[in-house]
Amino acid sequence: MLINSKNIVHKMSRFYKLCVAIVLSLTLLVSSSQVKAQDAAAGGAPAADAAAPAGGGDVEKGKSLFTNNCAQCHAVTAEKVVGPGLKGIEERAPSKDWLHKWIRNSSALIASGDAYANQVFNANGKVQMSSFPNLSDADIDGILAYVDQASKPAAVASVAGADNTKNAGGAGGAGPSTGGPSELFTFVLVALLIVMLLVLGVLLAIVTILSKAVTPATADGTLAASSFGQRLKTGLSDAFNNPTLRSIVIWLFLLVVTKATIDGAYSVGVQQGYAPKQPIAYSHKLHAGQYKIDCNYCHTGAQKGKSATIPSANICMNCHGVIKKESPEIQKIYTAIEKNQPIEWVRVHNLPDLAYFNHAQHVNVGNVACQTCHGEIEKMEVVEQRSSLTMGWCIDCHRRTEVNTKDNAYYDKLVALHKKESKDALKVANIGGLECSKCHY
Repeated sequence: MLINSKNIVHKMSRFYKLCVAIVLSLTLLVSSSQVKAQDAAAGGAPAADAAAPAGGGDVEKGKSLFTNNCAQCHAVTAEKVVGPGLKGIEERAPSKDWLHKWIRNSSALIASGDAYANQVFNANGKVQMSSFPNLSDADIDGILAYVDQASKPAAVASVAGADNTKNAGGAGGAGPSTGGPSELFTFVLVALLIVMLLVLGVLLAIVTILSKAVTPATADGTLAASSFGQRLKTGLSDAFNNPTLRSIVIWLFLLVVTKATIDGAYSVGVQQGYAPKQPIAYSHKLHAGQYKIDCNYCHTGAQKGKSATIPSANICMNCHGVIKKESPEIQKIYTAIEKNQPIEWVRVHNLPDLAYFNHAQHVNVGNVACQTCHGEIEKMEVVEQRSSLTMGWCIDCHRRTEVNTKDNAYYDKLVALHKKESKDALKVANIGGLECSKCHY
């Protein structure tokens, strides 16, 4: 019996070493593929740099100048915003020197009777372009270089791809590098399949060894000739009829069901992560993030009322009566105004009727930032509910948040009384923030 046990252990040891060797080989293979894919991706960067415009301008500086001075009225594409799109501007203009004069003082160029200047002025509804006398020739060249580069993304990508193909071919004729991720994906799939087969093999080996180990021996030392299926059936039957084991299984089942029920009950009405599609594709990332439009400009009630309010169409028209009027999304606003119909926005943050919440109390008095409850709204293309907005979430906030009592005589007596009882700062919880009637009425 001892000899048989040693043989079994020896076989298991050899099988285990074989499995480890195969898994390590697969790991190295996948790692090698990842390195190749990363090297190929890294090789494409110089090609993109090589494709930069040769106009002599500083592209990075030009990008900064364009964003700060031009992006409000012009797009780097052919799309018209307030002024015309700037794609191909150097080819359209009479000369680069003319562009320098136009950007510094377009009014003077129009007044001088320049034919092309007056043509551009009339073609864009006689909207006067801002003058930028402080921009140097190098600054303007940088802006033009950035516009030229940004308006040709496909060309840059094509040149980068061609250079990567050339480099790959020179290194060994392996073809374009874009095949790297596909090959990596294939390797990962094959590796996962092999690992699954190995696990299955290990399980089968363990079951076989255990079945031999528990098989009763006859008087002469040989194994009894009973089938594995019969032994398995007998073992399962004994386990099922064991009252202790049966009780454990039933209690575990009841505990799992109870926990799932409680978790489900707590999640009722919680819509964290909810991000519905809106009737108009409005981007907070563009308006609040890139253009830094204050939240209160559109949500006029946040500082003075219970609801922050959804902006009416006329607020949109304060800007879009001039800017991007041709956009299909902006046209939806025009249609709503013409038909005298409200825009049916889908509400994202929705508290139950049994809970009272006042925006002005938090935003105006408490100086709570919008991001505290709504998340980084200035980075969202589509608004989603970032916080759970449950009662526990609100109470935790009231326990953590200190009351801003500076230069506010209303809190002087409360602060004096609080200091007599505690050395900690005055929190919202200390002035009734945990009272049921504050939110439920």
